[in-house]
Order: sequence, then structure tokens, then C-alpha cells
Amino acid sequence: MSTPLTFIDFYKADHRSQYPKGTTTVFSNWTPRKSRIDDIDSVVFFGLQYFVKEYLIRRWNRDFFEQPKADVVNRYARRMRNAGINIEVDHIEDLHDLGYLPVEIRALPEGSEVPIGVPMFVLWNTVPEFFWITNYLETSLSSIIWGPSTSATIARKYRRILDHWVEATGGDPDFVDWQGHDFSYRGMYGSEAAMLSGGGHLLSFTGTDTVPAIDFLEDFYGADSDRELVGGSVPATEHSVMCMGTKENETETFHRLITELYPSGIVSIVSDTWDYWKVWTDYLPELREEILGRDGVVTIRPDSGDPVKILVGDPDAPEGSPEHKGSYELAWEVFGGTINDKGFKVLDPHINLIYGDSITPERCEAICAGVAAKGFVPKNVFGIGSYTYQHNTRDTFGFAMKATAGVVDGELREIFKDPATDDGTKRSARGLLAVSVNDAGELELEEQTTWGRVHNCAFEPVFVDGELVRDETLSEIRARLQGA
Repeated sequence: MSTPLTFIDFYKADHRSQYPKGTTTVFSNWTPRKSRIDDIDSVVFFGLQYFVKEYLIRRWNRDFFEQPKADVVNRYARRMRNAGINIEVDHIEDLHDLGYLPVEIRALPEGSEVPIGVPMFVLWNTVPEFFWITNYLETSLSSIIWGPSTSATIARKYRRILDHWVEATGGDPDFVDWQGHDFSYRGMYGSEAAMLSGGGHLLSFTGTDTVPAIDFLEDFYGADSDRELVGGSVPATEHSVMCMGTKENETETFHRLITELYPSGIVSIVSDTWDYWKVWTDYLPELREEILGRDGVVTIRPDSGDPVKILVGDPDAPEGSPEHKGSYELAWEVFGGTINDKGFKVLDPHINLIYGDSITPERCEAICAGVAAKGFVPKNVFGIGSYTYQHNTRDTFGFAMKATAGVVDGELREIFKDPATDDGTKRSARGLLAVSVNDAGELELEEQTTWGRVHNCAFEPVFVDGELVRDETLSEIRARLQGA
């Protein structure tokens, strides 16, 4: 059985003896220090409640405090000893005897957009002899929380792009909830990463194919899919389905899907298994009346090529060719639509598009701008995959947990680092930290403050001595983010 005692980097194990004698408090913070994504200067805070419930409470209780002391202590001692880390374990025995994690965490509300350089939360030990536990938690805490916050921030970027273009072209603002669809599960680094990232995605959208993300939000964030739309999807094909129907009978496969299996509602059909352009010039015109007669939407899914050229058109292709026209023009030629009050073409509601291959925020922007330039409302769905959500690290937003203050022999010591060889990213804040809201409604860091300010600022208690003291719901977090 694993134990949260070993959810550490090895060097954490003996920091207890390295702190000055007389140390009784270590005060730390969690802060995004730098953005490596253009035009993002604030980060969505998300994931702490999961870490508290799953790790600080369930795993610490189940796998440490509720286990026989000798078993967990001996297991820990063996792991350290066999790795060459020879330390005493009296402090581990004392922690087990205490029976709970003596830590307090105060945090901003989840779903807050937090400026770069402003702490999302602070934490410290509540029992003097366990000063070492604060930063002992850094490794596991960091490994869990940077991911969902990063994905939630990038999803927010997509949301702002799509909100802008629906406003600019007079589209349906309610559809944007579905326009960003999470396709990332299979490309994520394990199922926990997928559900954490998928939960972050669902703060800004409702479209997802990552089923565990919905379970995650129900289990840890008070969501209830019986009473609210947590996340949803539609029936959709994959290439194996289309291939099994054979190339010669692809039209029949389309016909069976839209008339027999899904005579109503939404169905998404991957359409580039062989010749995507032939689907538009031959198959869909043949099926036009069946599609227009359905009570629902047939969504065509290209899955290869340059996303911008496939949807908007390739200006370098022969004029008049399907490639030159692109998917929107072809859809308009076959199915038509309407002109809205802003003068933009809106595809007939029985037909739509979804593209989920190698989508990025930059491509999303280019597609929306290109579609609008051709006079259409950009209503296609974007399948947002691991190309977006997995190609990130803790350094994407410079997340770090660092100690900034401590108490030694009853004296508060302000601690900080400012490496001369660094560009300023790793310079830490100094002393006790608080966060305030300025007259413009923006969050601001207060350094070198007092315990009174720490307890009376924008931070709220979340975890105190083994107990969760603030339990936020998905609906509250969504509302907070959407109101930002």
C-alpha cells in the first residue's frame, strides 16, 4: 500500500533537521509567477478542493492515520533507508499520534482569475513541533494543482475567442457552451490527469467526451447531472465504423446513420476516411432531403489536413474547386441557410461541422476570423484535444509553492529568494502574504503584512487541522468565472 508520506521528492525527507533550531512555523504560498502564453496575464484557480478531499483527507486518513503506527512508520523508514536517506522517524510517529494533519490553508475562491504574481492560497502548520509538514506537502500539492488550473485557464482563452466572434457576427451566444468540446482524454498522461484537465475545461464549456470529468465534478465539486448540465456529448462515429461499412458503400453508411440509427437528434459523422471533398460534392447532395427532413443536426467531422484550409478554404487551390471553397461554402451550397441581422450567413440548423484534429487557440482564432471574413457565422464545434491540454508543464504559468515566512524562537522571519542569475521569475514574495481587492476590482498582493491581514483579506479558510471548512460547488465556480 502506498502512503502519502512518500508522495515527496526525496530531499524533502530531512528538511526538518535543516531548519534552524527553534523553528515553530513555516508559512508558504502557491503562486503563478510567469505566463508563457501570449495575452494571458491571469490564471484560473481550480483544483485545490480536489487535492484537499482526495489527498489531505482521504489518503492521509486511510493510508496513514488509520493504519497501525508501526506498519506505516516501518514502511517509511524502509523506503528512506533503502534509498540512502538515513533519518530518524520520531517525528513521523508523533504525527501519527497527533491523529490529523496540523495545517491551515487559506485560499481565494476557486474559479477566480488570479493575476500573475498574486498567490492563490497560503498555508502553514498549526502545531509548532510540526513546522516541517508545511513544505513537506509541496511535491504532491504542486503535482496535482498546476494541471487543472492550467487547463481551466486555456479553456477560458478559447471561450473568450468564441464569445468574441459570436458577438461580432450575431451568432447564438448559448451555443458557445457547446462550441468548445473536450477531446483530450486519450492523449492525457493518465486518467487522473484527464479528469482534472477535463474538469477545468468544463468550467467554461459543457461539451466533453471525457466521461470521468463529470464523475470528478460530482464527486469533488457538488455537481449533480440529474439537476444541472455538467457535461454532455452526442452519438458519433469513428473511422473503424466508416471503414467497416466499406468504401464502396459509404453513402449507404451515411444513410443508415441518419435515417435508421439516428433519425432525430444530433449525430456526428467522421467524413475524411477516404475522400472528404467527395462527401460534400456527391454524398451530401444525394442525402440533402433526408438531412433537411430530420428533427436534428447532422454534424460533419473532417479529421485531417490543415484545419483552417479545410473549414475556410484554400486560396491556393484551383478556383471553384471544393478545396478552394472550404467546408462552409460547400455546406451553404448544399443546404443553404439564413442571413442574420448583422448580414452574416447562418448555416441551415440541420447541418454543422466539428473539427478536432490539432486545434489550438491560434487556429481557433484563425478559423473564426476566416469564416467571418467569408461572411459566415462561425458555428462549427472545436474538438479541443491533448494538443491543447497536454502540451503544458508547471512552467506554462510558472506555478510554485514557496515559503516566505517562518517563526524561529518566537520571532517572525521574512524569507525570500532573488537569484542574481534569474530573469526575475524566481524572485519570491517576502514575509506574510495577503491578497486584497483594489478599487478596480482587481486582486493585488500584499507583502510583509501581518497575521491579522492574512486572516482578514480575500483569502478564506479551506482546510484546518484535517477538516475541509469550505466546500464549493461547480455551479458556484462557473458563475464566478463567467462573471469575471
